[in-house]
Amino acid sequence: MDCETTEIRLLLDGIYSEYGYDFRQYAFASIRRRILSRLTAENVHTITELLSKLLHEPGAMERFLVAVTVHTTSMFRDPGFYGVFRRKAVPMLRTYPSVRLWVAGCSTGEEVYSLAMLLDEEGLTKKCRVYATDLSDVVLKRAKGGIFPLSSMKEYTENYIRSGGTRSFSGYYRAEGDAAIFRSSLVENVVFAHHNLVTDASFNSFNVILCRNVMIYFDSNLQNHVHKLIYESLEPLGFLALGQAESLRFTPYEGNYEEVDDTGKLFRRVSAS
Repeated sequence: MDCETTEIRLLLDGIYSEYGYDFRQYAFASIRRRILSRLTAENVHTITELLSKLLHEPGAMERFLVAVTVHTTSMFRDPGFYGVFRRKAVPMLRTYPSVRLWVAGCSTGEEVYSLAMLLDEEGLTKKCRVYATDLSDVVLKRAKGGIFPLSSMKEYTENYIRSGGTRSFSGYYRAEGDAAIFRSSLVENVVFAHHNLVTDASFNSFNVILCRNVMIYFDSNLQNHVHKLIYESLEPLGFLALGQAESLRFTPYEGNYEEVDDTGKLFRRVSAS
């Protein structure tokens, strides 16, 4: 093991010991790139100096969290998924007296608002409670605010139309300067909360769990850990949504789900045990 790798391991151990955030099983190449980028950002020259700053300056640690947890997202990302969700999951959700949904790793909230619009258009809002969680308080605050770049609305509108949206997308927000401010009523039934998929336990049981484009940054052991958490949190016959580059193949829970359609990104729990 070279000196740089040792320093990175010590930094990750120190963060876990002091703050409880566990990045030790993130894909190493990915976490290394993000750590090295923080040297310049925090005006330090070595990983050891960066660790000292993170341990003694809470603001630096919050900036680190935002930087190393990937927040690449957009509204109605992978539009085909939302079309499948409308066709395959919504009819079943209509039969439930109440529905609990969990958006795990909600980042800055684009997926949460996309889901909220879909539920509203399908007449499901009143019976649904959505839990949107992330490990960064900074991005949770952004998600709660519902303010997104106006420059992104053209892309989001195209995604919305391709996803099967049934209304005018521009009716969901108002423009102020260079910002698009989304209707607060969309998230009246959303609970935004801090949750760490790596270290925290299950906190409820759900009919739907969306954990999309989150586990691609984890190594295989951590992916299996999160799949266990999700499985234990999902009601029998509940739906699990994964991202385009994610799969249940070769996980211990592959046999506990069935594919809802041939895209391989929406699954239903079929095992009761």
